[in-house]
Amino acid sequence: MALEVKLGQDLRLRQQLVMTPQLQQAIKILQLSLPELEAVVQSELDSNPMLEPLDQSVAEAAANSETNETSEAGAEPEPLQPEPEGDGAGTIGESDWEPVTEDRPAEMLATEAPDAAVELRELNNLEKLDWREYLENYSNNWQDGEAPDSDDDRRQTLENTLTRKTSLEDHLMWQLRLSNLDETDQRVGATIIYNLSDDGYLETPLEELAAQLECDVARVERVLKRVQRLDPPGVGARDLRECLYAQLTNLGMEESLAARIVLNHLGLLEKHRYNEIAKALGISLEMVGEAAKVIGLLEPKPGRDYGGQEPAYIVPDVYIQKIGDEFMVTLNESAVPRLRLANYYQRVLNDASAGAETKEYLQERLRSARWLVKSIFQRQQTIFKVANSIVKFQRAFFEHGIGQLKPLVLKDVAEDIGMHESTISRATANKYAHTPQGIHELKFFFTSGVKGTDGGDVSAETVKEKIRALVTGEKQGDPLSDQALADILRVDQIDIARRTVAKYRQALGILPSGRRKRLG
Repeated sequence: MALEVKLGQDLRLRQQLVMTPQLQQAIKILQLSLPELEAVVQSELDSNPMLEPLDQSVAEAAANSETNETSEAGAEPEPLQPEPEGDGAGTIGESDWEPVTEDRPAEMLATEAPDAAVELRELNNLEKLDWREYLENYSNNWQDGEAPDSDDDRRQTLENTLTRKTSLEDHLMWQLRLSNLDETDQRVGATIIYNLSDDGYLETPLEELAAQLECDVARVERVLKRVQRLDPPGVGARDLRECLYAQLTNLGMEESLAARIVLNHLGLLEKHRYNEIAKALGISLEMVGEAAKVIGLLEPKPGRDYGGQEPAYIVPDVYIQKIGDEFMVTLNESAVPRLRLANYYQRVLNDASAGAETKEYLQERLRSARWLVKSIFQRQQTIFKVANSIVKFQRAFFEHGIGQLKPLVLKDVAEDIGMHESTISRATANKYAHTPQGIHELKFFFTSGVKGTDGGDVSAETVKEKIRALVTGEKQGDPLSDQALADILRVDQIDIARRTVAKYRQALGILPSGRRKRLG
């Protein structure tokens, strides 16, 4: 039986959700952090002539002040409002745009001309100045410590001076250049320094460095010993044992008990097996404890103070403050970029003599500007609603601290403010709140729950805080095991298993009880 293939058309009516470009932009803006939002706005400012930042320059302020003085004598021109879109979506009211005063380019050019003439006359006078007489009669004010009042306004403040953090390589190279090594050893020392890790360790084998420098291994090792005597002590070591011993040698303790433990029993010391160390060395447990205290004061990562990433400063999106008996949520409006429409291109858009292609381009840029402003506005409103809902659910936390933090999921806030869970997730990602209990990410308030013996749920963050407090207050010679922590928490009506305690302890960066043991 042959199969027959037919082509036909079938008309069906169905509903389907389609993400418009406006919705996609709103979702993207919502999940951005403040630094990312600033970058997106700056990119739009660079590509969209219809937008400009609200902050005015000195020239703009002067031009606007002249315009205001001129407008006092006559009627002020009516400001141009953005035209609504064809479908009515994304219409921005007057309150969404900052009122601006029409600038006067012709008057600005007129005021700039005399300044240019004065500047040219000053340049001509500089050419006639007798510099030898000037240097003999006038001192350098910053060296004498007496600066004229006029210089104080122009001199940059110390807080606004850009500086670069000294790196470990810079610090070591500065010391190497001051040493009495010959040119070849200087080159070997520089190669060693530039092969150090961020922690200050030399991880490259000496044979590889010798082959790279085309010299013998003995020379590289000799120069390495000189590098290891530089500051910070312990730099250039190839392992932890060599690093600690170099620091003890720098202190004149190369023959001490601490040095013997570092050289011969560092593995036992890491595992806190003090009894085995005392037995191996034939000394008392108290002497091992004193030596362990000395070793604990050494720096296992000599390059720590010179490396690491620059600190990331957090700008809160919302402020939660207690006023009277209520907690008030305030948006951080100063951190959100403020925009306005460019007056000049608004006039071009209304100019009858402008070409059709120009007007079409400006209309497209105007719609893009309005979409951006509306997306930022919706972002702020969503964060505001989410923050208010969090205050509603976590009021006890804002009153008393992390011990009163309650379990909370995205679904609870989504149902409270009538939004989808995915929207809540985007609104809380990389957003921070300044609260009476410190600065916290909005996602911090959403935690899982642990069953309590009284039938209620306890937040996982609250349990972690209790574990941290118990470990902080434990006896150094008899640390609490995971099972002991679980038993204590069960007395506090928190039903938790030992493996859950171990998971929370690892999340807090707390070592097991065997490695937390200290001698009294």
